[in-house]
Amino acid sequence: MGRHWLTWLDIRRLVVIILFLGLVIMATRPPFSADTGWHLQAGRVTVESGRILQTDVFSHTRYGSPWVNHSWLSQVILYTLFRSLSYPGLSLWVYGAVLAAFAFVYLQMEGDPFLRAFTTVLAAITSGVIWTPRPQLVSFVFTALVCYVLHLFKRRGVNRLWILPPLFVLWVNLHAGYALGFMVIAAFLIGEVVNHLVNYVTPPSEPTLDWRSLAMVAGIALLSALLLVVNPNTTRMWVYYLETVRIPFLRDYILEWRSPDFHLLGLQPFIWLLLATMAAMGFSGRRADGTDVVTVGLFAYAALLAGRNIAPFALVTAPVLSRHLAPILTRLGWTRRIRRLPRPTPARGALHLLLVLAVVSILGVRAYQTFQPETIEETLRKDYPIDAIEWIKEHHPPGKMFNPYNWGGYLIWSLWPEYQVFVDGRTDLYGNDFLHEYLNIELARESAGEKLQEYGINLVLIAPNSPLALYLNCTGGWEEVYTDDMARVFVRSSTASSTGSAP
Repeated sequence: MGRHWLTWLDIRRLVVIILFLGLVIMATRPPFSADTGWHLQAGRVTVESGRILQTDVFSHTRYGSPWVNHSWLSQVILYTLFRSLSYPGLSLWVYGAVLAAFAFVYLQMEGDPFLRAFTTVLAAITSGVIWTPRPQLVSFVFTALVCYVLHLFKRRGVNRLWILPPLFVLWVNLHAGYALGFMVIAAFLIGEVVNHLVNYVTPPSEPTLDWRSLAMVAGIALLSALLLVVNPNTTRMWVYYLETVRIPFLRDYILEWRSPDFHLLGLQPFIWLLLATMAAMGFSGRRADGTDVVTVGLFAYAALLAGRNIAPFALVTAPVLSRHLAPILTRLGWTRRIRRLPRPTPARGALHLLLVLAVVSILGVRAYQTFQPETIEETLRKDYPIDAIEWIKEHHPPGKMFNPYNWGGYLIWSLWPEYQVFVDGRTDLYGNDFLHEYLNIELARESAGEKLQEYGINLVLIAPNSPLALYLNCTGGWEEVYTDDMARVFVRSSTASSTGSAP
């Protein structure tokens, strides 16, 4: 039995195992992001109160206002994982999403395991920027799953379309990115219509669905859209995604919603993947499938408009790249070389097992180092004012707080309910006008002092060199009570004596 198992572990299976272990290694990083904090706190409130939050309780500027909490179910899962396993629990969320998404991508590919592994790694590098413990990863997985269901229907003749309606019901309760699923379906339908038109001119190299099958897909999509109302926000979710993407503040100031800056090395794999796919389509000798062209084009367009769409672009493009690289490699003789690989033997299987164990050991060491409390704290200290928060907890300065946008989520996790935030990452809750008002205050533009008075701000937690910090430092009525390399804390002079100052 042991010898048989060792011969089972041939070079092809070894490549697949190391590929997915490698994805886990790539995903092993300190699990926190700017929005993780408020998602965890919302999940905690939901679990402890037994009710879904639908009004704001975390800010003093929008307290009691209706809040479209579209990710409530993801928040419950994230908080449950964190409560049970701390930060490794949040990483389990990331691991599960990454492995599931790329399993669906891998199953859509053509070619040998080496080609599939190369394409998967390129897609992983392209999409890795969003691998953080946020509900957004649900949309990452479900986008890949929708692609896989349509792939089975078109290329394998396997009808699993019945999965889509309940999938969208689950999706709309986990994250508002369900629009990505409908983008995939729309591109699929348009692409198949294009195929029918082009088939009159040149013979197809890919299967084309008949009109009855296309009508079935359209009907399933319509049913899925109607079922989006099965969530706490009911019909609001039909338009919520469009309302969010139309907020100008997002496009102007939030990095993931802006057009990508390709001078940043971390975003350049998008260009590599796009150019590689275009080149492969041109040299493969196969007629490009209309569905592939429309899908890649639509998601590339979306990615150029907003960096957060680079990840779904990678998911839908990787299978297309593999389908066109496979015939190129066949012409170059790669396939013949793969067929001539040595047959599996127990000795080779034992060597392969040692390689797997070596990779598992690397993963174990990386995970151990990543989840050390010192490593987690060091990572958090790079992004958040940990010591200033501890000072606030110790001295309890009274009144309402002003804080930067990027710190809002962590402050909700660490200071709520004693303190409510001025602003955080829930841009749809605050709205465009308020967010610009917030920005004017942080940049110490006209009437910043009056606005702080208008909102009843008594406590300001701000970055050391921000314009507001410099403004308050030379403005009467405010006293700096704490400062370090990460943050400065100001309170109104009338209360400074009661809180004390940092040494």
